[in-house]
Amino acid sequence: MIKARGYGVVSGDKTVKPMAIERSPPKPNELLIDVLYCGICHSDVHIIDDAWGFTLYPLIPGHEAVGRVLSVGSSVTSFKTGDIVGVGCMIDSCLKCPACKEGWENHCEASTGPTMTYGGYLVPDGSGFNTFGAWSDKLVVREEFVLRIPEGMDLAKAAPLMCPGVATYGPLKRFDIKKGDKIGIVGVGGPGHLAIMMAKAMGAEVTAFTTHEWKCDAALKLGAHNVVLSTDDEAMKKYNNYFHHILSTIPNAFDPMPYLALLHRRGTMTVMGLLGPYKNIINNIALAAKGLSLTGSMIGSIGDTQEVLEFCAKHEIVPIIEMIKLEQINGAIARLKKADVQFRFVIDLKA
Repeated sequence: MIKARGYGVVSGDKTVKPMAIERSPPKPNELLIDVLYCGICHSDVHIIDDAWGFTLYPLIPGHEAVGRVLSVGSSVTSFKTGDIVGVGCMIDSCLKCPACKEGWENHCEASTGPTMTYGGYLVPDGSGFNTFGAWSDKLVVREEFVLRIPEGMDLAKAAPLMCPGVATYGPLKRFDIKKGDKIGIVGVGGPGHLAIMMAKAMGAEVTAFTTHEWKCDAALKLGAHNVVLSTDDEAMKKYNNYFHHILSTIPNAFDPMPYLALLHRRGTMTVMGLLGPYKNIINNIALAAKGLSLTGSMIGSIGDTQEVLEFCAKHEIVPIIEMIKLEQINGAIARLKKADVQFRFVIDLKA
């Protein structure tokens, strides 16, 4: 076994503390990675708090990792010792089901779904199988789930592309944006600030929605053409029937009805930040009357993750981060809960 150090929580204690763990040596198709940087995701906070009711303890979060390859298994052909790589939300899947064969490992149709970077299987099988994430000095990952970091990319700033980057890029890609399409981005946080920059690079007219007045100027600096304070009913009404697509990045329960009113006929709203019920019951007449589509999205495929890395490198899209040390994690979590960060915390594992 390989001794490793991590930061996590145990059952009943939501304070993140140092933890000593062991990892299995790499199998022939796996890599051992020295983690350099890892982002803090809102889902990390939800899972630490067991907000979704499926947290497995002990828990070491972290699924936005950039690191250096320490060693590779005997059958690994795509990477070598010393390579700089990324790891996102998954470290394995069956790779045999139709979804996996079509390149949608995040929708793996095996009974357990994909193996997540932390917390074990997406769909627990009752065995208690657990995995420890990237708030740790070492990770062991299957070759097919390792990403290549484009040359010249800032390594710390690459970390958020592994989760909010691909989680927003995937829906924007599926929107098949054409130059001049009108896109609404709801939420100007970690995912939202990336979505604004990417949608603009795709040629869209981008309108950002936020509940925080101080984020209005920030959204404009990111490239949004318009910004709406979503608590202002009159400002919202000005955009009725306006948007071809809306992407919501709100991580907590909210009411989608005010945003559905803003969609043009046959428009689409995708909700990628919410993994629980909406705040209010949705009246389907809001969808049916204009032929609207309301869809969900979660993380992204390995192919899309590699693609978003290359897209951001090409268009010089750089996440805005605040670097912290391991011992600052608890303070960062408290600030994240208050939306007090521009726009993503990234942990320097070597600081």
